[in-house]
Amino acid sequence: MASRVIEDEAERPVGELASVVVEIPTGTGPARAHLWTPDGPPVGRIVLGHGAGGGIGAADLVAVRDRAVAAGWQAVLVEQPWRVAGKKVASPPPRLDIGWNAVMEALPALPGVPLVVGGRSAGARVACRTAAAHGARAVLCLAFPLHPPGRPEKSRAHELALPHEADIDVLVVQGHRDAFGSGPDIAALELPGVEVRGVEGDHSLKKYGPVADAVADRLPEWARAWPTAVDGAE
Repeated sequence: MASRVIEDEAERPVGELASVVVEIPTGTGPARAHLWTPDGPPVGRIVLGHGAGGGIGAADLVAVRDRAVAAGWQAVLVEQPWRVAGKKVASPPPRLDIGWNAVMEALPALPGVPLVVGGRSAGARVACRTAAAHGARAVLCLAFPLHPPGRPEKSRAHELALPHEADIDVLVVQGHRDAFGSGPDIAALELPGVEVRGVEGDHSLKKYGPVADAVADRLPEWARAWPTAVDGAE
């Protein structure tokens, strides 16, 4: 089954923005991509996934979406198949990667501009594991779950390190009181290529203003001097 537009919200704003919703078949069931596009030609595309305990309406995801579109980026929020199916428990990581990869491959082409991938919590893990396969310029991790609460020995630092192995930048925006690993906890790892921006809050990052500010600070750098834009003109 091919991807299909299931809802065009151009005449029905979500907040101050309007989106197009595309249903995409994957090996684990249909996923949905919600696309918000700026008025002019996009200067980049940012694709974000949700966490294991919530959807694309999370305050930090919405705030980053709004700031990205305001900066001229196309923003895409991805609903994993388990969420589309109405399940309350997230799929295991391998199945999350299958759904995510299918969405990334099915998105309409947007050549000549940088791609940033990311998400919050489990969505950030998925983005780290798959960023190199999709040619990402950077990975944005909101509330990266460094370890299960109270289990620091179960570290997932190796996933944060994966993008740098492919020369991909990583920005982590982490709450100072995150039980899954605080901003200082991640900064102490001194992982190459990983920038940590600590903000007030816990894993939920409900104080989304500083989160959006931290991402907006990096958007111009991620969009600047993108080699694909030059190569594509040849």
